[in-house]
Amino acid sequence: MEEPGISNSYQRGHVALILRSFYQTTGRHLVPPESVNAAEDLFLAPFFVASHGCESDPILNYGNRCALDLFEMSWEVFTTTPSRFTAETPERAERARLLERVAARGYIDDYTGVRISSTGRRFSISAATVWNLSNAKGRVVGQAATFAKWEPLGA
Repeated sequence: MEEPGISNSYQRGHVALILRSFYQTTGRHLVPPESVNAAEDLFLAPFFVASHGCESDPILNYGNRCALDLFEMSWEVFTTTPSRFTAETPERAERARLLERVAARGYIDDYTGVRISSTGRRFSISAATVWNLSNAKGRVVGQAATFAKWEPLGA
């Protein structure tokens, strides 16, 4: 059975957007540039990658296996969830300030915060990079995040 995050042309195209925008913004690669199946490599990567669109209440539109596991959601649930729900209510104002910083600067690579899964499991993240997703014409079409460090909180 094919993984949902790599199974159709939209997802492969969206992954290409994520990878290209990340490289153009940071000068770093999320997967090796010589990868023959970048969508699969990113989906199965041992670090978190997720993105959302530019709606007034942005909806998550991509999450790799790590993201789905951390937030304890299926692909179908994850990709219909407003991204603000990945943070607890008190954290949402800080999250909004973070997204404004990213919109103004293009990216940040020093984000630390607390997130919450769909079952209420809390975890801290650190050294997260958040960047704007820009299409071929330079228009911002969303934002994405990646991090490799997280730690469960509480019991």
